[in-house]
Amino acid sequence: MLLPILIGALSGVVAALCGVGGGVIMVPLFVGVLGLSQKQAVATSLAAIVLTSVAASAKNAGNDLVDWKVAIPAGVAGSVIAWFSAGALQHFQNRTLTLIFASVMIIVGIRMLFVK
Repeated sequence: MLLPILIGALSGVVAALCGVGGGVIMVPLFVGVLGLSQKQAVATSLAAIVLTSVAASAKNAGNDLVDWKVAIPAGVAGSVIAWFSAGALQHFQNRTLTLIFASVMIIVGIRMLFVK
């Protein structure tokens, strides 16, 4: 019970400071530390990040940092696509999902380092 709490706390810090947390922090730790399959880790991370997102969004909105003209359409589009993509999750092998996840993290990380 303590490990999920520690993973969630770490994810909360990273989410609040970087805008990420579920995928970047929770998924690898859920797989590597808690022994969840890649599919379970993705699904569990998405469920857990709901609370993190609501809390950080409320605080950021209170600090007048949220651009609602961007957040609402991006959120609606992301939610609709995520609904259909989550349905596709069951059709992928865990190894394939791990390779996709790792590739996305590497590409995004390199891009953030070298592109303004």
